[in-house]
Amino acid sequence: MAENENKKNNMKSGARKNVRRNKNTRSNNKKQKNNIFKKSKLKIIPLGGLHEIGKNITVFEYENEIIIVDCGLSFPEDDMLGVDLVIPDITYLEKNKDKIKGMVITHGHEDHIGAIPYFLKQINVPIYATKLTVGLIKNKLQEHKLLRSTKLHEIQQGSKIKLGNFTVEFIRSSHSIPDSVMLAITTPAGTILHTGDFKIDYTPIDGKIMDFGRIAELGKKGILALMSDSTNAERKGFTMSESSVGEVFDKLFLHCTKRIVVATFASNVHRVQQIVNCAIKYNRKIAVCGRSMINMITTAKDLGYIDCPDNIFIDIDMIKNYPDENLVLITTGSQGEPMSALTRMAAGDHRKVKITSNDLIIISATPIPGNEKYVSKVIDDLMQIGAEVVYSSLEAIHVSGHACQEEQKLILALAKPQYFIPVHGEYRQLRAHSETAQDMGIEKQNILMMANGRILEINEDGAEFTGSVQSGRVLVDGLGVGDVGNIVLRDRQHLSQDGLIVIVLTMDSASGTVVSGPEVISRGFVYVRESENLMDEVKSVVRNEIRKCEQQGVRDWSTIKSVTRDTLRDYIFMKTKRNPMIIPIIMEI
Repeated sequence: MAENENKKNNMKSGARKNVRRNKNTRSNNKKQKNNIFKKSKLKIIPLGGLHEIGKNITVFEYENEIIIVDCGLSFPEDDMLGVDLVIPDITYLEKNKDKIKGMVITHGHEDHIGAIPYFLKQINVPIYATKLTVGLIKNKLQEHKLLRSTKLHEIQQGSKIKLGNFTVEFIRSSHSIPDSVMLAITTPAGTILHTGDFKIDYTPIDGKIMDFGRIAELGKKGILALMSDSTNAERKGFTMSESSVGEVFDKLFLHCTKRIVVATFASNVHRVQQIVNCAIKYNRKIAVCGRSMINMITTAKDLGYIDCPDNIFIDIDMIKNYPDENLVLITTGSQGEPMSALTRMAAGDHRKVKITSNDLIIISATPIPGNEKYVSKVIDDLMQIGAEVVYSSLEAIHVSGHACQEEQKLILALAKPQYFIPVHGEYRQLRAHSETAQDMGIEKQNILMMANGRILEINEDGAEFTGSVQSGRVLVDGLGVGDVGNIVLRDRQHLSQDGLIVIVLTMDSASGTVVSGPEVISRGFVYVRESENLMDEVKSVVRNEIRKCEQQGVRDWSTIKSVTRDTLRDYIFMKTKRNPMIIPIIMEI
C-alpha cells in the first residue's frame, strides 16, 4: 500500500514537472517567434522623388525580396546644357537584382514611367500596371525595341497580386490621367498605403470615384505607414474638379467663329475628352499637333479611354479643307517648351499650322515653376501675330491633378496610419504635409521625413533610419546614358558663357623650335576678323612663352601646353575681363 502511494505521488510529481516543462517550452517558442518577427523589418528606400519633383522610384525590401514602385524621369534644369532627360541612379538595384520580384506602377505620367526603358536595359523585371498605363509603357518599349523581352501584366483596379512576401492591392484613385491607383502593400511587417499621385474628385469625367470605402476598411484593419503625395501640400482648401474645366471650355466655344487651338498636357486624357465633347457639341473637327499628343490620343482612343465618333479627328494636312469656325486643334506646348508645336506656331516656324488673327488660343495649363518666362514669351508672340489668347490668369481653364490640404486630411482620416511618410515633393512641400499630419493628430515622432537613398526600417514595434545607399541622378544626352557628368556640364557651361580659343602650332620634335603657327581659332569669344589686334597680341604671347620654354630646355609637350594655357588665360582676362576656354594643340614633325 505504501509503495503504491509513493508510486502515485511520484507520477503526479512527474506530470506536474512535464506540464511546467511544456509551458516553459511553449513560452520559449513564443519568445523565439517574437524575436524572429522583430528582426524582420520592412526596408523602404526611395531612390528618387524626394526633395524634387519627378524621378519617382521607391524600393520596398523584406528579407531577401524586393519590389519597386514606379520608375520615372525628370526634365533637365537650366544648367544641364544639352541634357535631354534625368533618370534615377539604380546602382543599388543592380547589385540586388536577384532579389527583385517585380515593378508596380501607380499611373502613366512621365515622372512615374519615363525611366522604365532605361531601367529594363540594365535589369529585366516583370511590370504590373493598369490598362492605360500598360498601353503607354508599351509605346515606350516599342521605341526602345524592348517590348518582346519584357513581361507586362495588366491589372484591374481593385485586384491583388502576390509577389513573394508582398501582396499588392490596386485601389482605384483619382488624378489627371485615367487608371490611377493607390497601392496597399501588405508584408509580414505590416501594410503600407502608397497613394501615388492623387486628388479627390467627386465628379470625375469617367464617373469612377476613388474607392474611399476600401481605404477606410484598410484603416480599420491597421495601416503601418501612409506614404502620401505632397505636391500641393502648401495649398489650403480643395482642388477643383476636372469637370469644372469643361464648363469654361463650353463658354469659350459658344458663339466663337474663330479657329480654336487648345494647348494642354498630352497626358491629361480627361481634359482631351472635354475638348472632344465641346467639338462634337459645336460641330467642329479636331486635328492633333505634337508627337506626344498624337501618341497619347491614339493609345487612349484604341483602349477606349476617349469616347468619340470615328470621324471627329482629321489629319493635320486636312485643316485647309475646313473653315476656321469648324476646326479645333489640340497641341502640345502648354509649358512653352522650345521645340513644342505651340512654340513653333508662335514663332511662325510650324510647317503645317500658320497662326492668324482669326485664331483663339487656349492654354489649358498653369506654368510649372521655372517655365513662366517660356510661357510668357509664347503668349506675347501669339498676341503680336494678332491671335486672341486665353490662359490661366484670365479664365479657370486648368485645375491641378494633386490634392490640397483638405483632401490630404481626408486620406489621413480614413487611413489612420501608425506612421506617416510625406513623399513626392520638394522639402518645403514635405514639411507642409507633415504639419497637416500633426494637425490630424499624428505624433511628431511618428512622422518620418525621408530623403533619396536613406534606408528606413519599419514594423509595428518601431521605425529607424539605418543607413543609406547610392542614389542620385543619371543624365541622358542623345544615346548616351550616364556619360555626361559634372565635369562635362561644367565645361559646357564654361563654353556657353565665355567661348573658346584654340591655339594651333607645329613644332620640330628634335629641336623644339616652332615650324609654323601659332594660328588662333575663336568660337563664342570674339570674331577674329573684327579683333585682329587682340589676336595678334595673343600670337605674340604664345611665341614668347614657347621661346621661354625653349631657352629653359623644356621639351615635354604637356608642360608647354599647360604653361602656355595659364599665361594666355591671365593675359586675356587682363585685357578683356573674360575667361574663355583655351585649348593649345601642338603638332610635331
